[in-house]
Amino acid sequence: MQDVLDILASGIHDTKNQLFSAEALIAASEAQHEVDLSEIRYAIESAAERLSRTLVAYRLMRDGTQLAVVPTIVADLCAEVELAQKHHLEKAGLRLTIACQALDDWPLDRDLVSDMLNNAIQNAGRVARHEIRLSAIESDDVLILRVEDDGPGFSCLPPTDGTGLKVASRLAELHRRKDRCGKLMLGNDSLLGGARFELQLP
Repeated sequence: MQDVLDILASGIHDTKNQLFSAEALIAASEAQHEVDLSEIRYAIESAAERLSRTLVAYRLMRDGTQLAVVPTIVADLCAEVELAQKHHLEKAGLRLTIACQALDDWPLDRDLVSDMLNNAIQNAGRVARHEIRLSAIESDDVLILRVEDDGPGFSCLPPTDGTGLKVASRLAELHRRKDRCGKLMLGNDSLLGGARFELQLP
């Protein structure tokens, strides 16, 4: 089974590189023909970056290696995610609001947590009507990162054993401090009336 997974990982790596090559060709065409293909480039870049993070997550889960946990200023993390998503969401007629009340830094794997938040926002963008909200608060020595939308909510809460959610849940659990570990929570109690994706990190 491990050999099969390694073959799949190799295929993901090759696909990622091909996507980056396609993005470079599109950028050259934009310059040559003076057309705006930014949304296509955004989609390709997002897919390639997602594949890169998937490979990192796979290696972490396969090898049992440690996360790259460093003190991270939460407000900067939220601003980074906003910068990555806002333009694309605005093109789709959606508003992204940020409510960061976590003022201190927090020990976490910045790249992986950023990827999980970006992915959650992209998923919310498929169903949101007008608005998506990213918030960060500290409560009982836990950092809570939420992505909420004003869509219809989950028709039924998806099980955390689905592939993407299983990976996100496992990566959350790998964030450990003292005797506690992180967790992923889902719900239909968004402040905007739709779905809620929540990461709790100790």
